[in-house]
Amino acid sequence: MAKILLVEDNEMNRDMLSRRLARKGHEVFIAVDGAEGVSMAIAKVPDLILMDMSLPVLDGWEATEQIRAAPETSTIPVIALTAHAMAGDRERCLAAGCDDYDTKPVEFPRLLSKIEMLLKEAIT
Repeated sequence: MAKILLVEDNEMNRDMLSRRLARKGHEVFIAVDGAEGVSMAIAKVPDLILMDMSLPVLDGWEATEQIRAAPETSTIPVIALTAHAMAGDRERCLAAGCDDYDTKPVEFPRLLSKIEMLLKEAIT
């Protein structure tokens, strides 16, 4: 299937998402902060990135902007994962360069459909 980079600082979220994505046949790479996420995106060039927006070292907004600025990662689809569900948060994530947005706690079937849609669009 696809190579997915999961950038998530919460251990429970990382464990749950990585296991469920692996069960669906995806190869999952994990970064625990935004700076590591940027360097792993450049090193691994995944097919899709799941980006927590509230991260240590470098937040998800800045990490996404850096990923978008690098030629080798500029077209990788990014889905923002955030507990922020306030008015304007979705727009802020999209403005930072995310392709889609999903709220926490993660509803896996909904997230999986967004992943599949973006992966399909990236192929065509």
